[in-house]
Amino acid sequence: MPSLSGTIARGVRAPIIRQGDDLVSIVADSVAQAAVEEHFELYDRDVVGITEAVVARAQGNYATVDQIAQDIRAKYPDGEVGVLFPILSRNRFAMCLKGIARGAKRVVIQLSYPSDEVGNHLVDLDEVDEKGLDPYRDVLDETRYRELFGIRLHPFTGVDYVQYYGDLVRKEGAQCDFLFANAPTALLQATKNVLCCDIHTRARSKRLNKAAGAAIVYGLDEILTAPVQGSGYNADFGLLGSNKATEESVKLFPRGCSEFVEAVQQELKARTGKTLEVMVYGDGAFRDPVGKIWELADPVVSPGYTKGLEGTPNELKLKYLADNQFAGLSGEALKAAISQEIRNKDAQLKGTMATEGTTPRRYTDLLGSLCDLTSGSGDKGTPIVLVQRYFTNYTD
Repeated sequence: MPSLSGTIARGVRAPIIRQGDDLVSIVADSVAQAAVEEHFELYDRDVVGITEAVVARAQGNYATVDQIAQDIRAKYPDGEVGVLFPILSRNRFAMCLKGIARGAKRVVIQLSYPSDEVGNHLVDLDEVDEKGLDPYRDVLDETRYRELFGIRLHPFTGVDYVQYYGDLVRKEGAQCDFLFANAPTALLQATKNVLCCDIHTRARSKRLNKAAGAAIVYGLDEILTAPVQGSGYNADFGLLGSNKATEESVKLFPRGCSEFVEAVQQELKARTGKTLEVMVYGDGAFRDPVGKIWELADPVVSPGYTKGLEGTPNELKLKYLADNQFAGLSGEALKAAISQEIRNKDAQLKGTMATEGTTPRRYTDLLGSLCDLTSGSGDKGTPIVLVQRYFTNYTD
């Protein structure tokens, strides 16, 4: 008889992780102990997700503001940096900006409007329309921005990010100017030295600025790609995915995640006899319908996962089958017909009507979003998430 339970996501509590902790053993211990205490079984293809924050903490992957400043000085030797498309975040970007300012003499910040890349709004789009602005063409300086919009506080944080970022730069002894524009090359009106701080559009921003004649072009993903004065680093993403740790340091996105998840998988196999899939997850890829903020401030949802998590779902839409192909059936006959259709489905259903409305996203993006929502970002104390029965369907 098919099970009446589908996917189950469990937050798993663990000790507070510190630098140098044996996280592989901690994860395996926590999952195995939870199964015993909560009286559930583990199965092959269960998924264990570990939040990137504890992986980076165990690695000690931190950098100070001074170390960021040192890398900025090396890459922008004349002391002028154009900061292109930073997101509006005290947690994600303020300490990075502090390091940039400490390593520079002049900083020009170009903010996109009406919102940043992940949906934090400076102003409402309706107000932009009311002012007769074309956000794709009109470039504003700080004076014009204030004339049009005045002081604007972020609805969640209560922060005026223009004032906040400007003060932060000036406290480091650097000059600070602002532009408000959505064309990546508008910054070249004020400086020829560009630091692309956007996350998911950074390749385009770099390409366009190089083609438009910028003298120096780097991305935030190219700052701290190697140790600076003993700092942490991330060879793939640099400062992208970093979070504020203290007033003088950041925690970087973890590195070596592929090796880590494979080690966890092997340890779990040794302890349980089951082959579980393992992934490191960061921000989930979803958008808040009220605040309009897209959560994905990390460069990827999952920086490391075991091979069994590669690919995308290949699923039939049950309600489509029930309303169309098997519209004349009901009860056990309908159940049997749909079950048979699932068992006989093609290995690749893309483009067929029976898949219309399903979500062909990568498993790691779907599972990472589920894990992020399950673990939360506050005081739940569950940096490990166990997802069971994810790869089952109606017939199992």
